[in-house]
Amino acid sequence: MSTTIILIRHGETAWNAVRRLQGHTDIALNETGQRQAAALGQALAGERIDAVVASDLQRAMQTAEAVAAHHGLAVQTDAQLRERCYGVFEGMLYADIAQAYPQEYALWQARDIDAVMPAGLREAESFRRFYGRSIDAVARWAERHAGRTIAVVAHGGVLECAYRQAVGMSLDSPRDFQVKNASVNRFTFADGKLALASWGEVRHLSLHALDEIT
Repeated sequence: MSTTIILIRHGETAWNAVRRLQGHTDIALNETGQRQAAALGQALAGERIDAVVASDLQRAMQTAEAVAAHHGLAVQTDAQLRERCYGVFEGMLYADIAQAYPQEYALWQARDIDAVMPAGLREAESFRRFYGRSIDAVARWAERHAGRTIAVVAHGGVLECAYRQAVGMSLDSPRDFQVKNASVNRFTFADGKLALASWGEVRHLSLHALDEIT
């Protein structure tokens, strides 16, 4: 039995806007992100959605609440849908990471999927471990709501993992696709595997659409 998954990246945060790495750090939506979430909620208001699930980080929860409000649903949260944990890199600008940790940064950019950043407030995850966590979490919710349609609000890294599994893309290949804030990405899940239906829907984020959000 196939489950339809509307997989959504959270709206913009102040850290997104300046390219500061978030990871597990709990950052709220900024004003732009709030407007994106509202536009997203309106865009999905007419669609069938049987459940709304989100990472337990507030930027994802706030985005999910904007969707759930149009369907009379409560947002269910799951810490396993969090972004990858980046250890000491979290809170740093990308440019500063390259200067402060050149070797670790080089491994990250080279897509060494087993490399682990130095620990910070939390232990970092390798990409391989993060991929397993993300895919397992999405699959678990899909199986729980088999045959239905669910909206899952998570993070750029989680969406990347779903895309890679759905199209059979290796974990160590360069990312040649964008993962935009508040974008709609559609998958089906059956027989333990994701299949991609559409990617990167952002018409609801046009300037005209955002201008209509009050």
